[in-house]
Amino acid sequence: MKKLIIVAVALFTLNISAAEPVKTSDSLRAEIINLLGDNLSFDTNSSEMTVEIIFSVNSRGELVIISTNAIDKSTETLIKQKLNYKKVDFKSDELGEMYLLPLTIRNS
Repeated sequence: MKKLIIVAVALFTLNISAAEPVKTSDSLRAEIINLLGDNLSFDTNSSEMTVEIIFSVNSRGELVIISTNAIDKSTETLIKQKLNYKKVDFKSDELGEMYLLPLTIRNS
């Protein structure tokens, strides 16, 4: 029984990792940018940073942040605080589908 559980978890993990994130629609992107707001700053010496956010939308229409490639932890934390479990007007075609949002942040 224990081996069966381990095999099931391994197959589930492989299935999730094999899924490629889909680019977001323009309307969903606009909603996310609106949720982030205008005052998003980061602690680096550069004037601009590009971050890729991988997320899904759950059955209640909430964003679930899966990962970001932010260089520093504070930027990742800020993005997650502003977006994680926030409601959007978007219905996913498939429950659990992952989306990719490339985001350029300019330090002001």
